[in-house]
Amino acid sequence: MKYKSAEEAVKVIKSGDTVFVHGVAQAPQILIDAMVARAPELSNVRIIHIHHEGKATYLKPELEGIFRVESFFTGANVRQATMEGYADYIPVFLSEIPGLFRNGILPIDVALMNVSLPDKHGYVSLGTSIDIALAAVQSARHVIAQVNPQVPRALGVGCMSVNYFDAFVEHESPIIEVPVPAPTPIEEKVSDYIAGLIEDGATLQMGIGGIPNAVLSRLHNHKNLGIHTEMFSDGVLPLVEKGIITNSEKRIVPDHIVSSFVMGTRKVYDFIDDNPRVAMMDCAFVNDVRIIRRNPKVTAINSALEIDLTGHVCADSIGTSHFSGVGGQMDFIRGASYSRGGKPIIAIGSQTGKGLSKIVPTLKPGAGVVSTRANVHYVITEYGIAYLYGQSMKERARRLISIAHPDHRDTLERAAFERWGGHWSV
Repeated sequence: MKYKSAEEAVKVIKSGDTVFVHGVAQAPQILIDAMVARAPELSNVRIIHIHHEGKATYLKPELEGIFRVESFFTGANVRQATMEGYADYIPVFLSEIPGLFRNGILPIDVALMNVSLPDKHGYVSLGTSIDIALAAVQSARHVIAQVNPQVPRALGVGCMSVNYFDAFVEHESPIIEVPVPAPTPIEEKVSDYIAGLIEDGATLQMGIGGIPNAVLSRLHNHKNLGIHTEMFSDGVLPLVEKGIITNSEKRIVPDHIVSSFVMGTRKVYDFIDDNPRVAMMDCAFVNDVRIIRRNPKVTAINSALEIDLTGHVCADSIGTSHFSGVGGQMDFIRGASYSRGGKPIIAIGSQTGKGLSKIVPTLKPGAGVVSTRANVHYVITEYGIAYLYGQSMKERARRLISIAHPDHRDTLERAAFERWGGHWSV
């Protein structure tokens, strides 16, 4: 193993390079800061990553022209810069990002990683974030890793020989924790509807946030649930402890929780540490529709920023202002729709924090369509469930209006009448 200081290790970065940064909760801040400290020596360094928590010190306005940021999912630390145009976004399904690296479509010069201590066999773990990071390590010309005792030794495909790495920097720092927010009363109502759709033996996909964890808190009388998801958080732990999540009826990696990244508190990071019941996998596998569909009763729970009256789902932008990303929504919407007994669900509160309807006549100009109306099955708000699959345009509108906030139903009715004229009826 080649140990260096952070300052020495990042000297491999040259002007014009593409640099990958390990994502989600595990950004190697010491390596990021060392790279930024070299700014006077560099120009046109392209930084790519999935969303990562923590400081994005490479995004200071005065560093424009030195560092050029392009994210696959826009988090809070790069959102404003992306909206203002001095950072950018790469739209692509999460399942397909590893292929960009492996097939040379997006070559990586340097990967900055955050890994566990090596074991007696000379292997380190990529910890909480396998997702697109595994492909980055396998594809980059140079790989630098912070060796960090705080990184859990997660099992699965993210355990890698030290031979993959060109330099190691010893530095202990905590993995970023993202506490699970308490659900709001509206999220609790939405979750009640969702929980009523989940069957015993179902395979669940759900992310972080109030609704997913509120749903999980309502499943304590279920049996033999499984987890095959791009990410999970603390909400699964009580169900594992009670023997409700057993993964016994899954067909893909049975008896294991399958995920590609974890984000939550230290409790969930400790849970995945050296835990043989958790298989942390490449998202090219986890999010592959052909893999997802083989599990039984896949119940995929995703969210949206707005939905139009025909069922188009915008989940990545507010008009032309970019907000988040495509992520894995379509991967799991499609996978669940093909699964025997599967249920693809879009779950939202009926209004924004400013009282605007999330069910709208048409999406805002410039809004991205993450899931097309042809893919949408269940839409759930605190006012009920609208099942859209196989329904006509006008029937979709009727059902969506019925679960919109009452303050906006008249406006939506008028919009439907303007669209279909005398052929529209409630």
